[in-house]
Amino acid sequence: MPDDPTSSDQRSSDPSSAASPYRVLARKYRPQSFADLIGHEAMVRTLKNAFETGRIAQGWMLTGVRGVGKTTTARILARALNYEIPGQVDRPTVELGAEGLHCRAIMEGRHVDVIEMDAASHTGVDDVREIIEAARYKPVSARYKVYIIDEVHMLSTAAFNALLKTLEEPPEHVKFIFATTEIRKVPITVLSRCQRFDLRRIDAGALAGLIGRIAAAEHVGIDDEAVAMIARAAEGSARDGLTILDQAIAHASGRVGAETVRAMLGLADRGRVVELFEAVMKGDVPRALEHLTDQYDTGTEPAVVLTDLAGFTHLVTRLKHVPTTADDPSLTEAERTAGRAFADKLSVRVLSRAWQLLVKGIAEVQAAPRPLPAAEMVLVRLAYAADLPTPDEAIRLMRDGAFAGQPAGNGAPPGGGGGPRAVIEGGRPQGGASTARLAEPAAATAMRLHSFEDAVRLAEQNRDIGLKFALERHVRLVSFADGHLEFNPVEGANPALAGEIGRKLSAWTGRRWIVAVSRQPGQSTLAEVKQARRDQAVDDARADPVIAAILARFPGAEIVDVQFGDAPEVTKAENEPVFEDTGDWTAGWADPGPDELDD
Repeated sequence: MPDDPTSSDQRSSDPSSAASPYRVLARKYRPQSFADLIGHEAMVRTLKNAFETGRIAQGWMLTGVRGVGKTTTARILARALNYEIPGQVDRPTVELGAEGLHCRAIMEGRHVDVIEMDAASHTGVDDVREIIEAARYKPVSARYKVYIIDEVHMLSTAAFNALLKTLEEPPEHVKFIFATTEIRKVPITVLSRCQRFDLRRIDAGALAGLIGRIAAAEHVGIDDEAVAMIARAAEGSARDGLTILDQAIAHASGRVGAETVRAMLGLADRGRVVELFEAVMKGDVPRALEHLTDQYDTGTEPAVVLTDLAGFTHLVTRLKHVPTTADDPSLTEAERTAGRAFADKLSVRVLSRAWQLLVKGIAEVQAAPRPLPAAEMVLVRLAYAADLPTPDEAIRLMRDGAFAGQPAGNGAPPGGGGGPRAVIEGGRPQGGASTARLAEPAAATAMRLHSFEDAVRLAEQNRDIGLKFALERHVRLVSFADGHLEFNPVEGANPALAGEIGRKLSAWTGRRWIVAVSRQPGQSTLAEVKQARRDQAVDDARADPVIAAILARFPGAEIVDVQFGDAPEVTKAENEPVFEDTGDWTAGWADPGPDELDD
């Protein structure tokens, strides 16, 4: 797009006069020279150096998203290769200030020596064969015969293969310029024969400046917020931006305001998005739902509201790390001011969690049969999660002390009340207050353990499954007393197990524990005792006459477990062993009657 919309030669006459048909802005303000291009300075510098030193390649590959100027750049490059002003300039150059002998015809796509081909409609090897045959002949009037192939990735495999030889060793008077939006679909054999230029998306600030200048050149009044909205909606495409501007001018039929663009594109109100963000960060659910409903009533889709909310979350995160982001001219004043304030107040963890919830929520809303209720549930979830501690903070709070109302097995918090406790006040906080605060340490009450089994149960109550497993399977008890434990570890146990047991028992009981490793053999582990008990129970069950008769009646059946009830009044049927066939069935058996055995 031109840096100065009124400077190009093509616009020397007034195309909007009654004698000329209307041309859309994207064509009317199409760049005519390298000076008119915006956002492609690296490519221009490379071409300038190549032309000055005579190191001109035989082919170029231009790639980028739609609307960044690939075809236009190809025409400007063809114009630069054939630039000629009789008696003044007769060599390739990027300085295209004055209109040359071939410039107008090339830029209008009607020069006989600059051949443009759309590969989307000319995909076959026969089309490439025509290029190869015509390449042998010298240009009619220009310096070079230039072939511009747009959307080159659409060529067939055979067509690419047919072009390779000519592309690698073309006649000295032939140049190739390729343009594509799908660079990955172009064979590497073609890419290796071309100089590649990646035309990147145009910066939102530069695009906003271009839109403002073109609106001024068209004598159309437009609000700064409307310009910013159009620049954002264009997503780095100059053509998309000018197309939206064209539509906005027609839609407004006068001055283009922010409300006009918002209604035309179905966008969310940026100011309302900021207020919605503030509401969910404060946990104010009624206010957040009210903002969503208001925007929905004005025609904004719920998924668009959440998308803009995610975009503002990203903006706040960027402002926290890169404060100069606020200088982006595509931002509104409300976004700039509120974004800085939120960046100072909110942590990265809170912003990251909000981003994750929104990204997941947007997908849910898009797939939901009723988008508005789905979006409301996303906002409720986000509001309730905004002030919750992050997982590492929750773990740290649990490590330091228990949450109020969550006592350990003996009715006291883990740690015996010797450390700080996390106290939840009144459910959810309002106004961004912290969810939990640390209360003053209560008076420590030491916990006494009377047996090794008590230590195992304490590990289970504190949900330390790793230590519970180690105590049951890796510890052969030598001696136990309150505050003292001596054991012989099994082979393969953690070498630091004694220290871990001592630290955790000391923390949980509120008193010092001495844990020592002994060379004495010690008792069997609790797991070994439990397994021995089970094996004995299975042997006893197998010796029972009734069970023996059942096993004989059903060949292949096995006793897989013997279950013991904890209550003294457990019936015999609950105590009986459980059988499993080695085939496909499993059954539990009660005591059969004599008649059943006789059958």
